Amino acid sequence: MAATPPFGIAEPAYQDWARGEVAHWRAEMLRPPGVFDRAAKGVQSRINRVIPEAVHDAVTRVIEQMTRGMLVGADWTTAAPMMDAPLSVRDARAREVIATYRTTAAVEGGVAGAGGFWLAAADFPALIAIKIKLLFDLAGVYGRSGQDFAERLFLLHVFQLAFSSPTRRAEVFHLLQDWDAREHPHGLDEFDWRTFQQEYRDYIDLAKLAQLIPLVGAPIGAMVNWRLTERVGDYAVNAYRMRWLG
Repeated sequence: MAATPPFGIAEPAYQDWARGEVAHWRAEMLRPPGVFDRAAKGVQSRINRVIPEAVHDAVTRVIEQMTRGMLVGADWTTAAPMMDAPLSVRDARAREVIATYRTTAAVEGGVAGAGGFWLAAADFPALIAIKIKLLFDLAGVYGRSGQDFAERLFLLHVFQLAFSSPTRRAEVFHLLQDWDAREHPHGLDEFDWRTFQQEYRDYIDLAKLAQLIPLVGAPIGAMVNWRLTERVGDYAVNAYRMRWLG
């Protein structure tokens, strides 16, 4: 979870604090994988071999369809961009938005975890939808229009960063740096969907698999969804801070 911002300080001091938070986040994103990271990757690979291929295929299709819909579809409603507000106000509003979605995700995960395999399986697309809508709302909080394709592409990279392995994370982070100073593609022909899907699945599979355990599936589902939603929200906040501070 992100650090709690200082209360009641002037905007320049707040921006200095936020700049320090972004620097800390940047260092974490660029940290090379450690022994634990490599061991966790090995465990995840073994789990992937146990999970039925039909489940993997279904999740893969859902991830690609929903993320493509985020970028090219017209059915995602977006909040109007917040105008003429300092960074401290935007950050405060972002925390409120994240809290709302975090609670929604936790309730959905608890219900799915209590319902056995099929409801738990249905939780995958539901959670993706919650996180995507959260990203759109956070774009509006930081004054960006989710109707712009380049902004949707930015949100796709934030989503990818939040659920990338340490070996992939630095590469995705560099794509977000100096975003507004670079030209961006107008289509998805060159986007690596295979890596995107596998990285996301590998990140969440271990946590979501525990949701299938009888009796404890509901509290585990609620906790996992809470944390996954909070994670993508925190990453979005720091990514937008990085753009704001230049």
